[in-house]
Amino acid sequence: MIDMIYNLRVGDIHAAEFSDEFNKLCIPFEDSLSEEQIDVFHKILDCVSETSAAEMRAAYKVGFKDGATMMQEIHD
Repeated sequence: MIDMIYNLRVGDIHAAEFSDEFNKLCIPFEDSLSEEQIDVFHKILDCVSETSAAEMRAAYKVGFKDGATMMQEIHD
């Protein structure tokens, strides 16, 4: 159930833009790569993004459970 709530709320989360530091490092680096290297680099970035998303889901579930526990304690 918590996963379902999280997945419905994801659309409400506005994606952050890349930082200036990321752009200063990434764009010149990517421009120096071959097409094959760019494909690998994009796959690496996708893996990082997927890991970050999984961590966000896990943190949301823990926070949700902690909030429910606090409400229960207050109620009792």
